[in-house]
Amino acid sequence: QVQLVESGGGSVQTGGSLRLSCVASGYTFSGDWMGWFRQAPGKEREGVAAMHTSVPDTWYTDTVKGRFTISRDNAKNTLLLQMDSLKPEDTGMYYCAAERRWSLRKPLSRNEYNYWGQGTQVTVSS
Repeated sequence: QVQLVESGGGSVQTGGSLRLSCVASGYTFSGDWMGWFRQAPGKEREGVAAMHTSVPDTWYTDTVKGRFTISRDNAKNTLLLQMDSLKPEDTGMYYCAAERRWSLRKPLSRNEYNYWGQGTQVTVSS
């Protein structure tokens, strides 16, 4: 049974940094996709960053390019999201997701993913 558990959220001021972690159990990174999504109150869940676990293929939504970095620690079976230069509009619940397929048509679409964590809250104040 695949389980994804996020951590690392918190409250920071504009310009601050946070590092999110997602530990996967019942599942080993291999030839599939993992991603980070976020959902602000009253808004739809949107893709923030995604990566293939076996080949160099990463995706970022335009609003976070140059500020966020997705990576993984295979030894710890952990997906990471380094978030720098945070802005108030980055506020939301951040979710880790996994999909056990080699190819996705839209890696930043939530409809592509079948496995989800419970989320970790990120709040950025001005």
